Amino acid sequence: MPFLRLGTTAFGGPAAHIAMMEEEFVRRRRWISHQEFLDMLGASNLVPGPSSTEMAIHIGHQRAGWRGLVIAGVCFILPAMLIVMGCAWAYATFGSLPQIQGILYGVKPVIIALVLQALWALGRAAIKNKFLAAIGILATAGALAGANLVAILLAAGVVTILRAWVKESCLSSNLAPIPAAAKPLMVAAPALAAAAPSTLLALFLVFLKFGAVIFGSGYVLLAFLQADLVDRLHWLTQAQLLDAVAVGQVTPGPVFTTATFIGYLLGGVRGAVIATVGIFLPGFFFVAASRRLIPRIRRSTIAGAFLDGVNVGAVALMTAVTYQLSRAALVDFLTVGIAALSAAGLIYFRINSVWLIFVGAIIGLAAIGLVGR
Repeated sequence: MPFLRLGTTAFGGPAAHIAMMEEEFVRRRRWISHQEFLDMLGASNLVPGPSSTEMAIHIGHQRAGWRGLVIAGVCFILPAMLIVMGCAWAYATFGSLPQIQGILYGVKPVIIALVLQALWALGRAAIKNKFLAAIGILATAGALAGANLVAILLAAGVVTILRAWVKESCLSSNLAPIPAAAKPLMVAAPALAAAAPSTLLALFLVFLKFGAVIFGSGYVLLAFLQADLVDRLHWLTQAQLLDAVAVGQVTPGPVFTTATFIGYLLGGVRGAVIATVGIFLPGFFFVAASRRLIPRIRRSTIAGAFLDGVNVGAVALMTAVTYQLSRAALVDFLTVGIAALSAAGLIYFRINSVWLIFVGAIIGLAAIGLVGR
């Protein structure tokens, strides 16, 4: 099963996953055409959720209908979930050992560099004109000031739609930015998560909300985790959040399996499964709801405008959370140097992120060893 293999070996984040899928299913297996692949990618970017996972779900549906939709998504997610759950067990059991602390000390600055690389690539693609640049600046300021993250994303999309309406002097009635069938989930999940007590049900609802409202790269998840689990609910410390992100980066498969790690820390194996199901479930729902819209996406001015605004808002959220996380990860000259060299390696030399994380871990172990002497 190709999706099971991809879920076990796909390192490097959403962009790398999508490139691997294009190679596997368009060029090698010829299951779909280049144009069909691009249409699916557009649909995945137009709705919330992890784009690479939603691409797997789209391809599965194209190949084998509704059974293919479920099987492809589950096979892409399951290996990563199990690997991350094993890492979470090791972290919870041995995380206080100096060796583990040394690894994380060296890996965290690399994670900051990885997010900076994503900002570099996504920012160049998202900021297409001065209007979108202005939206990005305002959205970043709002995120740093503590404004609601969902409101920032939706406001960015709505403002861009309004500009498109004025500029084009027309309305498009054949396509809504978000499938109508998905709106009840997006509206209800945040309210339920806020109202629920601190139980496994609350854990499920919080991650269901994340899966239902997060647009763009999986890195945008960091902003929501920081705002909800660290700042608002106080379920995690910022150090634990960085550790969760580090594990999500060093393991293959979707970046959203960071939820598996956090779920394990908060509720053991059941918490890991519940958090994973919660964050990925909306993706299946959105893909199923948006399949009929794929032929219309390219023709819709409204869909394109909404996506432009949301993408800029997502980059803004990533910028704000990168600043916050950097304060916790870059604690001395060595960590600043690791982050700077990692960023240069990623942006200018295209070094695989797995190698950088490995080198960061070695440096961290060496640093702890030197300090301990």
